[in-house]
Amino acid sequence: MLISAVVPVYNEEESLEKFYPVLASNLFKLDKDYEVVFVDDGSTDSSFNILKKLEAKDKHIRIYSFRKNHGKAEALTLGFKMAKGDYVVTLDADLQDRPEEIKKLLDKSKEGFDLVSGWRKDRKDALKTRLSSKLFNFVMSSFWGVHLHDYNCGLKLYTKETAKSLNLYGGMHRFIPLLAAERGFEVTEIPVAHEKRLYGKSKYGFSKIFRDVPDMFTILFLSRYAKRPLHFFGAVGGITSLIGFFVLIYLTILHFQGKTIGDRPLLTFGILLVIAGLQLFFTGFLADLILHISEKNNGEVVNRDELRYASS
Repeated sequence: MLISAVVPVYNEEESLEKFYPVLASNLFKLDKDYEVVFVDDGSTDSSFNILKKLEAKDKHIRIYSFRKNHGKAEALTLGFKMAKGDYVVTLDADLQDRPEEIKKLLDKSKEGFDLVSGWRKDRKDALKTRLSSKLFNFVMSSFWGVHLHDYNCGLKLYTKETAKSLNLYGGMHRFIPLLAAERGFEVTEIPVAHEKRLYGKSKYGFSKIFRDVPDMFTILFLSRYAKRPLHFFGAVGGITSLIGFFVLIYLTILHFQGKTIGDRPLLTFGILLVIAGLQLFFTGFLADLILHISEKNNGEVVNRDELRYASS
């Protein structure tokens, strides 16, 4: 069995030379073959040069480097694609995630789980970071039903099939447990140790919560309506048109009571709501047609990544 450790790196020059020996020693203790896939996300410091020096000394290391910064989601996707292991573990290089915890994740996965996520139960980050994270985790658990305490812990263990099925971009790395669960994989979490940041600085501040909101809408659409867009646009368009219809009914009643309605802004508002609702409905209708034609032309109605088993 081969274990792949995927490590996204962005400006971690202070911690890399201290992080890698700890990671390597803990992977060696598992008594299994292993590889370490570093994905340099366009670092502007000496991180890439440090990685090249480490690679020259250790045959277990493979490095991939973007010419410019793309973001953690794209770095993880590349790492998943290039990883050869039967299991894939991800962790950050700042030593806040402890490599010693990998064995716990691996043992838990043997109970039949496809994704085991770390839970930083005693998190050592700043108060504002912990508060924004708690709010994010509460919203995710409440609205999507995948009840985890810590969606965005960098320390996670995946089966090969789970990792290869993920195509992340933007801020979607924060939703990995949900994306895996929506594909039918078994997801769980276990408490893991978390350390104070000793090197570098956090890439995320409190403002990340504002970036999470549009990503949540993206995830909502992809997880619920990617295969049936008319259900989303039709519902929103129907509600919008219905509100406009009631506005116009109200104005019609006023008209028959002898009151002037032609100079009322509410008339224009009602008409706009009806038209906007119809446009949304037909947008969903066209999206459904395009999706149907695309799948028909491709000859593939079901994505093979979503299958539990397929005969060869």
